[in-house]
Amino acid sequence: MKNFLDERRERLNKFQELINRKQVEFKPIDIPDGVFTQCEQCNSAIYNKDLMQNLDVCPFCGYHLKIDAHKRILFTVDENSFVELDKEVTSLNPLGMPEYEDKLNKGKRMSKMNEAFLSGTATLDGIKVAIGVLDSYFMMGSMGSAVGEKVTRLIEYSAHNNLPLIIFSASGGARMQESILSLMQMAKTSAALNLLEQKKILYISVLTNPTTGGVAASFASLGDIMIAERSSVIGFAGARVIKQTIGQDLPAGFQTDQFQLEKGQVDMVVLRKNMKETLVKLLKLHQYEVKRWIM
Repeated sequence: MKNFLDERRERLNKFQELINRKQVEFKPIDIPDGVFTQCEQCNSAIYNKDLMQNLDVCPFCGYHLKIDAHKRILFTVDENSFVELDKEVTSLNPLGMPEYEDKLNKGKRMSKMNEAFLSGTATLDGIKVAIGVLDSYFMMGSMGSAVGEKVTRLIEYSAHNNLPLIIFSASGGARMQESILSLMQMAKTSAALNLLEQKKILYISVLTNPTTGGVAASFASLGDIMIAERSSVIGFAGARVIKQTIGQDLPAGFQTDQFQLEKGQVDMVVLRKNMKETLVKLLKLHQYEVKRWIM
């Protein structure tokens, strides 16, 4: 009586004979779009339903994939607690830059938002906060006049209502289509944070992938507590630009979350699955309690 291995070997041999005779034809499988996502780090194909259940973190290598602002809100705050502010603030084209309106419209379609910054109020474990999220799907989360205005308004709302402020940054920097007007937002948002300093209101800045340019050089780096989400690239300019500017080799991984932690730029690196729990603990440590917000 043939054992299992002998039977398997015999089947494989017969199958190989059919292939050699070209009696077996292999055809590409037509997989519908939106079923799998490829990990940017390990290149694994991840079933999208599994990816969503894992908070858009690769189950094979732990890489944290980029997520849009709406998912960030969904993963972070209490269910149905988010109330949007300043939705009507949108970008214009003050300098008449060619094709800028087309890029703005494309950003609106991709992100399903009017601008690259989503702001509002929400609760975390019952604690009310002012919260903002930059969306890298809207022109790489770049900061123009409208984004700077929305960030500033959120800071002022936090100050006037004595709410702790949390901002998730994901940006390529200042929006070049608005030139000096976008660079002015760096000073504007940074100055507004002085309102929180005067009133001793907590500001937690969460740096996600990527946080660079004018955003990294302004409000994103001015938090009372600095958190980096795992797998984040954090820095001002790209590695190649810096190397060409200073004419020196750069340390390996110098813009990674772990490097920033080692050098003291951030206070902690947090996994996405632990982000809400970490934020709640920090809020409670600073004596923000649920009872403060009961109306």
